[in-house]
Amino acid sequence: MRQLAQNRDGLIVGLTGASAVLLGAFGAHALKGTLDTSHSELWHTAVQYHFWHALALAGTALCDAGKARRVAMLAFVVGIAMFSGSLYALALGAPRWMGIVTPFGGVAFILGWIALGTALKQRLS
Repeated sequence: MRQLAQNRDGLIVGLTGASAVLLGAFGAHALKGTLDTSHSELWHTAVQYHFWHALALAGTALCDAGKARRVAMLAFVVGIAMFSGSLYALALGAPRWMGIVTPFGGVAFILGWIALGTALKQRLS
């Protein structure tokens, strides 16, 4: 069972990291010249948070299995989807109300970091 969770978590890390690179390249090349400055900045912010939290997922995946690790993994994935996903959508012209989703993704990131800290504390104790 533990091996299955580690395989799944490794796949999640790989997919989130790869999608951050793909979306960054898409923004830099395919969207170049089509987004105004404010929308381009939204895209850039989305990619930055996406990538940093893909790296956080990698660190989390290296922790020992446990509840804190599972919470951190889930929170980082939800945070990427909600925070970065809503910013990607806004950059591409989604209605302004979509911005209400962004702070919930930020809260998920915060919870993920707290859970990661807890998992690391348990590992280092």
